[in-house]
Amino acid sequence: MNFFKFGRFSSFQIKLPLTPRWHEIKVKIFFLTFLFVISCSHTVSSQYVNNADTIHHIDVISDILLYKSSVKKNSENRMVRLKEYLHPLITDFKYATYNNFTHRILYTHPEAYLRLPVAMALQKVQKELKAKGLALKIFDAYRPYSVTKEMWKVVPDQRYAANPAKGSGHNRGEAVDLTLVKVSSGEELPMPTGFDDFTEKAHHSYRDLPEDVLQNRALLKTTMEKYGFRALSTEWWQQ
Repeated sequence: MNFFKFGRFSSFQIKLPLTPRWHEIKVKIFFLTFLFVISCSHTVSSQYVNNADTIHHIDVISDILLYKSSVKKNSENRMVRLKEYLHPLITDFKYATYNNFTHRILYTHPEAYLRLPVAMALQKVQKELKAKGLALKIFDAYRPYSVTKEMWKVVPDQRYAANPAKGSGHNRGEAVDLTLVKVSSGEELPMPTGFDDFTEKAHHSYRDLPEDVLQNRALLKTTMEKYGFRALSTEWWQQ
């Protein structure tokens, strides 16, 4: 459920740009509803999340004008469609099906978005992989904060789920869940586990695996890290 996290945006303590929530696509018109998570602001609505007897203050806004203002001040805050940066864009949105750990449909019209610098870094990863006959398959990218709260209800374990008290890299458009596939066939390379497997076998430190699986996991991790991403130690599909 977590991600490869882009290093330069990894801290939750700084003021991170606002992150949009994308909901409906009808015909060719893209209807936008925005949901953002930032560290602090006095211009947005407030939510208090009580976790582990500690009350955390999270500011959530749903105003497209504030998002546009943020982008105007810093173009790196811009959210972009991954399909404009990854060719081919291969997706498998598990959270748009019942085949996920919540057993609920969390997305109705999924589309992959990330912050501009993160998308550009992922584009470099894809380019290097294509030279090997491989490509990325995206399970999840930008994630609405409301979905993060629902996930926490099911798995309140920070090894595998983001605590809503802090928000996640996905909420900020800086994180992506993915794997490797063969370009020729679309077949996934063997990895230690399936997506969102919350066991020790999914950890990067787990070594009791076939050699080809170890090599595939290492290839994904090292290639992502080469372009600024960081691995989450408990989930091979995210960094």
